[in-house]
Amino acid sequence: MADHEHAAKVIEVVGTSDESIEKAINVAIARTAKTVNKLRWFEVTEMRGQIDGDHVERYQVMLKIGFAIEE
Repeated sequence: MADHEHAAKVIEVVGTSDESIEKAINVAIARTAKTVNKLRWFEVTEMRGQIDGDHVERYQVMLKIGFAIEE
């Protein structure tokens, strides 16, 4: 197979953080990388958060993560 011909699988993952959207994304990717090899890309499909009184208590993101299918 030529180097420019690829196949990938896509999964959905949810990450959360008390700090930021960016941290929630990094949490989702880091946890996924522990059990899935060859992660290639991600797409944020949803963002939401939890409010406590007058401030954001938690951030949550849903990601689609693509990874290479091993031969």
